[in-house]
Amino acid sequence: MKIEAQDLRFRYRDDWVIRDIDVSIGGGEAVAVIGPNGSGKSTLLKILSGILTPQEGSVLLSGRDISEFSRREVSKRIALVSQDGGGNFPFSVRDVVLMGRAPYLSGFALEKKGDYERVRWAMEVTDLVGLSDRLLMELSGGERQRALIARALAQDTQLLLLDEPTAYLDIGHQVAVSGLLRRLHREYQKTVVSVTHDINLASTFFDRVILMSDGRVFADGTPDEVIRKDTIEEVYHTRVLVDTNPVYDRPRVTLLDTDREV
Repeated sequence: MKIEAQDLRFRYRDDWVIRDIDVSIGGGEAVAVIGPNGSGKSTLLKILSGILTPQEGSVLLSGRDISEFSRREVSKRIALVSQDGGGNFPFSVRDVVLMGRAPYLSGFALEKKGDYERVRWAMEVTDLVGLSDRLLMELSGGERQRALIARALAQDTQLLLLDEPTAYLDIGHQVAVSGLLRRLHREYQKTVVSVTHDINLASTFFDRVILMSDGRVFADGTPDEVIRKDTIEEVYHTRVLVDTNPVYDRPRVTLLDTDREV
């Protein structure tokens, strides 16, 4: 499923947060969205998911304006994993993942065998079967993130949108979650769009990178095309060293102390 943003402009109050954005993401792509704080990354994700409506421009799903779909129809096509998903309610992992089936249930209808089979598959893919009876609030950060991704998988959508899924995680969990997203893209042909602050994770695990700055798309392309010394320094206003990861042959960013000579 192809998703496109055309001439997007959005503001919460007076200032434009998203400015004249044109982005097209084809089915089966894995895209990382990077950029400084306040560059509009999370807002763009919410617009693409249909949660926010732009003041100008449009979002198209397979050529059709997203505003023409009901919320239920959108939820069958797009799953969003937000930073604050899940809350602190005493739900078990199984119950949380089962919430992903909501778009397919009408009224007070109970879940059917197919729903439970999809939930089981989602927990198997995310390695959560052994934690199915644990409360979400009792899980570690990495386990919690996997549960929220499993809920999105239970939605059975082609497109996954994730807002900083590795935030606040240690490096082991960052790699585990990023590797899971790459696996979902490669083995299950999911279209994955993930906002992240970690440029090196974006470079290592994603084939396309969108760099945002001041509400606009500053650069869009492969990691080699986007993650360049001049580009990163201009957007982030800091000194960096960009070389090549010797294992994966992808760009690697090293931060430099502005007060020390190199």
